[in-house]
Amino acid sequence: MTVNGEVRSADVEPRTLLVHHLRDVLGLTGTNVGCDTSSCGACTIHIDGESVKSCTMLAVQARGANITTIEGMATNGELHPMQAAFMECHGLQCGYCTPGMVMAATSLLKENPNPSETEVRIGLEGNLCRCTGYHNIVKSVLTAAGGAA
Repeated sequence: MTVNGEVRSADVEPRTLLVHHLRDVLGLTGTNVGCDTSSCGACTIHIDGESVKSCTMLAVQARGANITTIEGMATNGELHPMQAAFMECHGLQCGYCTPGMVMAATSLLKENPNPSETEVRIGLEGNLCRCTGYHNIVKSVLTAAGGAA
């Protein structure tokens, strides 16, 4: 698999979840384990350009895939526009859900570059935050999209 632009290979147990492979084998701990049931979205990454909850996939299923984690979002030391918007708009508190939220929001804007507030809320409903009440998360996504928050 290619992870954040780097070809990576490893022998893995057939039952290893992709989230655990990323964290425990590749050391990419920005992808968080929140529930192990695909309910929270803390483990959201991009696989071949699509937003995926990595706790729902086995590592062996990602063979040959192009994977981007939160660690791969910044370019040459510059935050991705979504990361910058989350920082600017205070779209996080404890930060645990933030990597998955940023990944899901980036995917949302790829599909809908100019969403309404309602569309952002619906688009992120598979990602849970226990701290913010979502107002600043939605504001962050709209800011990244260039819309009024």
